[in-house]
Amino acid sequence: MTAKECILGRRSIRKFTDQAVDHALLEQIVEEASYAPSWKHTQITRYIAVEGDLKEKIAAEGFSAYPPNGDIVRSAPVLMAITFIKNRSGFERDGSFSTDREGGWQMFDTGIASQTFCLAAYEHGLGSVILGIFDRPIISEILGIPEDRELVCLIPVGYAQGDAVAPKRKAVSDLLSYQ
Repeated sequence: MTAKECILGRRSIRKFTDQAVDHALLEQIVEEASYAPSWKHTQITRYIAVEGDLKEKIAAEGFSAYPPNGDIVRSAPVLMAITFIKNRSGFERDGSFSTDREGGWQMFDTGIASQTFCLAAYEHGLGSVILGIFDRPIISEILGIPEDRELVCLIPVGYAQGDAVAPKRKAVSDLLSYQ
């Protein structure tokens, strides 16, 4: 599969089969996602694979702001909780910010890593969707996220149930300008 095929073919999958995802395959995907670029090669992104009763607890208790996301998590055989190590990306060794973006690079780097994870999963035949609406304090507590980390997003992962259709994209003329 070419990079173009992967980019154009990957879709946000919200319904999954009940087929389990092999742990060795998840490890391979995380290894491939580790090649995502990061600020000064800090590699701050960390992945937590959640399955079984703990995943069900998160689905039941962690989505009061948007309950349909709990249904998506319930449907997936595995939920990836994506975190980052705080105060490294975008910071100097003395703790000061490197740019006027301040700590924003943490989210930027984790976003790059999350998309890279989803593309790698797609290449291996898995579907995924990046979820941003969830009760972060509740899920962070359920997972025991340490103080030096922050939960950024959740990615349900599994084998897609059915085909997803690509939504219409904006024209390049709306997206690109020259100066």
